[in-house]
Amino acid sequence: MTNIKDDHIKVHFRLETDEDGWPPVSVESLWAVDLGDGTVRLDNTPWFVRGVASNDIIRVDIDDEGIYWAGETAQASENCTIRLIVMKDGGSAAARQTVLETFHRLGTTGEGIEQFRMVALDVPPDADLLRIRKLLVHGEAQDWWHWEEGCVTAAWRATAAA
Repeated sequence: MTNIKDDHIKVHFRLETDEDGWPPVSVESLWAVDLGDGTVRLDNTPWFVRGVASNDIIRVDIDDEGIYWAGETAQASENCTIRLIVMKDGGSAAARQTVLETFHRLGTTGEGIEQFRMVALDVPPDADLLRIRKLLVHGEAQDWWHWEEGCVTAAWRATAAA
């Protein structure tokens, strides 16, 4: 996520909870830049929203209270969103930071959250997708983390066959 400036707004996404109560929230708000034409550019990595990634252009509706509600994606950024629940060392702050630093060396950005022992990764198209996938699979096999694809591209899907 970049530094939040005056041109940033919060965009709200409605979420559906599954039978296991996940995600644990019904609305997630993400920072975005208002492009002034009924769209915004997302400027942080989603924790729970599926199908969107940082830098995607999203159509929005503004309700009577001035709240921006997300609609459909107008233009995908080609970034991926990958989320991990860190198991190593109980998902401690140090373990989450190590995960972030390790994936950062492969071209990602991201952030961690203590409450759910989570790390959300923003994976740009020029990151080392194959090495990222291999590390994700290896780490899960070692019980370091569980991971899921929040938003992926054709280039990311192609790494599954490699």
